Amino acid sequence: MQPDLIGLEISQGELRRLIGLSPDRVLRPGIANRQQRLKFWQQEISLVFVLSIIIVGLIYAFIILPTIGSAIPLGIILFIIVAALLLLGRSLAQRFRTSKTLIKLLDAVDQYHALIVAVDVNDQLAVSGLDHSLEDRDQVITALQLLREDLVQALKTERLLRDNKKLLANQQELFVNHLTNIQAMKENTQASEYGQIINQAWQIGLDVQAQLRKLQSSR
Repeated sequence: MQPDLIGLEISQGELRRLIGLSPDRVLRPGIANRQQRLKFWQQEISLVFVLSIIIVGLIYAFIILPTIGSAIPLGIILFIIVAALLLLGRSLAQRFRTSKTLIKLLDAVDQYHALIVAVDVNDQLAVSGLDHSLEDRDQVITALQLLREDLVQALKTERLLRDNKKLLANQQELFVNHLTNIQAMKENTQASEYGQIINQAWQIGLDVQAQLRKLQSSR
């Protein structure tokens, strides 16, 4: 991958700083990455397992043993019940606690990274002599840079409004503002392969702006 593309990526560490929590801790129903979903549930199950051991251990030590004595089968049944209730409770809490806007923005980040991969594929084709649209490549790199700025701004805004419940988000600078520039590039490169990438970048920008406006109108 070319250095300019690597510089466009939004790393997991940067995402964590922008949204204030690990992206792996956000359950996204529509996510296509099975490994990420598996990692989320592995973390949840591990945490529930530890909590269940602590809770059941305390109940067993201070209630069951003093009253009815050793009852390992009862302890196992109690552990299964507590673990199931904890897992269900945490899943419901996660679903209601997680901002729908944050989920949409993280989906937009995934789509943005898919565009970077598409440019990288075109770069590899160019090395093979199958594509020489260097001027259009410069255009798409600029469009992706603008989209990246909008995504970062949107993620910061979402966290700002999430952490400050009483904040009145009526300031124009809270919203993305590069769509006009990206649209101009889209119109200038419609006929090329890179033009399709710019068009997708513009669509992502529209979705991001819509999510922020929806977030503002709901406050």
